[in-house]
Amino acid sequence: MHQRLKLRAISAEDLAVISAMVQDAVVRVADMAYDDRHHRFALLMNRFCWEKLAAGAPAGEYPAERVRAGLHFDGVLKAECRAIPRHDADAVLELLAIEWHPMGDGNGHILLDFAGEATVRLVVECLEAHLADMSDSWKARRIPVHQID
Repeated sequence: MHQRLKLRAISAEDLAVISAMVQDAVVRVADMAYDDRHHRFALLMNRFCWEKLAAGAPAGEYPAERVRAGLHFDGVLKAECRAIPRHDADAVLELLAIEWHPMGDGNGHILLDFAGEATVRLVVECLEAHLADMSDSWKARRIPVHQID
């Protein structure tokens, strides 16, 4: 049985851990939303379980797995998208990294970087993110591989 993750980020170091845990997650456009009334941006994803590789399982024995997970950011004042196909709710994006860019007094920008140069930029009054696995894991088709130029 999969040990479900439940993480909270309130610092750049915390967010770096969450970013590593969600690298290569796949997200449908329809599964991302900004709630301006509650100042929250949330997304559902199929997260690749990188922590199993980090645990040192031999490569031949490692069962590549994914898990359904939710990630949300609180204190969001504005959400902007670039190169996100918002007209295609079923389009699937691959999340590559999450970055924190402080502006002073605790506020700043959070960037969600997706493959294909798609980006979601969140203007936040503070850094607060929550990641939680929501299902048991299942076998993934492959282990994600990145070409390094």
